[in-house]
Amino acid sequence: MNMQLQALDDFRSAAREWLEENCPPSMRTPMVQEEIAWGGRNAHYENPESKIWLERMAEKGWTCPTWPAEFGGGGLNKEEAIILNEELRRINARPALTSFGISMLGPVLLEYGSHEQKMEHLPKIVRAEIRWCQGYSEPGSGSDLASLKTKAELQGDHYIINGSKIWTSYADKADWIFCLVRTDFEVPKHSGISFILFDMASKGVSTKPIQLISGASPFCETFFDDVKAPVENLVGRLNDGWTIAKRLLQHERTMISSFGLASGQSDRGGTTSTVDSVEGVAMRYRGDTDKLSDPVLRDDIAQFKIDSTTFALTSQRSVEESAQGQGPNATSSMLKNYGCELNKRRSELLMRAIGSQGLGWEGEGFEEHELLVTREWLRSKANSIEGGTSEIQLNVIAKRVLGLPDILSMSKTKKK
Repeated sequence: MNMQLQALDDFRSAAREWLEENCPPSMRTPMVQEEIAWGGRNAHYENPESKIWLERMAEKGWTCPTWPAEFGGGGLNKEEAIILNEELRRINARPALTSFGISMLGPVLLEYGSHEQKMEHLPKIVRAEIRWCQGYSEPGSGSDLASLKTKAELQGDHYIINGSKIWTSYADKADWIFCLVRTDFEVPKHSGISFILFDMASKGVSTKPIQLISGASPFCETFFDDVKAPVENLVGRLNDGWTIAKRLLQHERTMISSFGLASGQSDRGGTTSTVDSVEGVAMRYRGDTDKLSDPVLRDDIAQFKIDSTTFALTSQRSVEESAQGQGPNATSSMLKNYGCELNKRRSELLMRAIGSQGLGWEGEGFEEHELLVTREWLRSKANSIEGGTSEIQLNVIAKRVLGLPDILSMSKTKKK
C-alpha cells in the first residue's frame, strides 16, 4: 500500500511539474467562446496558445487521459486520472479540447466498436484531427427518437443513406457524423435501428444552420441524399443501434449537466459564459457599499451559490465514479435535469441583477457583457429541451432511480 501511495505521490509531482512548464499563461484564465479548441480538419485558433496547449496535451494523451495508450489516450488508472483533474483545477487550466468525440462517441466506441474502428477513429479524436457531430433528432422524431425515419439500405459493400436530421450541433463545421439510421422497417421501432459513421464531406450531405432566438446558429438541419457509407462503418450489430444510442445519451446527458457548473462553460450548442459571477454582477448594479440593496435578490443569490457548490461536488463525485469504471447510468438524467435548471436560474438571476440593462439587443446604451447576459438568458431556455427534455429525464429518474411503477404499462395491464 505504501508503494502505491508513493507511486501516486510521484505521479502528482510529475504531473504538477509538467503542467507548470507546459500550460501557457492564457490557458489559465476563464474560457471565452471564441477561444474554445474544437479541433478538426478546418480548425481555427483565435488564440495561438490554444493550439499549443492542445498539441501538448494530445501528445501526452491527456485530452483523453483514461483511454488506453494503444488508442492514443493517456492510459491513466482511476487514481491517476483523479489526481490529474485536481492538478488541472489547481492552476485553473482550460479544457485543452472540446469534442463530441471525447464526450459522446469515444466512450461508446470503446465499449461497442471493433478493434479496427477503435484504431481508426480514437487516435484522431485524441489528437483533435476530426471534429464530430451527432445525427439523432429528426423533424418528426425528437423525444420519441425511436420513431426516426432516416434509412440506410445495404448495397454491396456500402449503405445508401437517405433522410434528414435536425438540431445537429455544429454540423456545418463537423468533419464526420455518428448517426442513427433505420435498417429494418418491418420490426418494432426500437429493433430496426443501426448506428453508423460517415464523412460529412461525402457526396449528398448538406447542412443548413438554424438561427436561434439568441441570434446564434449552433444547430443545423442536415440532409442525406443517397449518401454512401462503407459497411465497415457500422458500429455494433446490425439493427442493434438502439442499445448504443441509449448508452451514448447517458454520456451526452452527463456532459450537458456541466451547464449547471458555476463556470457557466458549455460543450454543446450554446454560448460559453464570459459574464462575471452572479454576485459580482449584482454588486455592480445593485450594490450598496458592501452588500446588495435588494434583500430578496441577495437571499436568492446565496441559495444559488449553495446549490451550485453542492452540484459541483456531486458532479465531481460522478466523474470519479466514472474513472473507477462504473460509467454513466440513470443518474446522468438527474445531473442533466438539475444542471440545466441551475443554469437557467443563473441566467434569471443575472437578468434580475442588471434590470433594464437586460432589455438591449444591439446598439448604443448597452455594454457588451449586458448584451451577452440577454442572449445567454434566451439561449438557456433550450437547456431543458436538448439532450432529452426535462419531462423525459424525470420519467427516467422515476423508473430507473426511484423504481416507481410505469403508470402507462399498469393501465394497459388493467385493460387486459
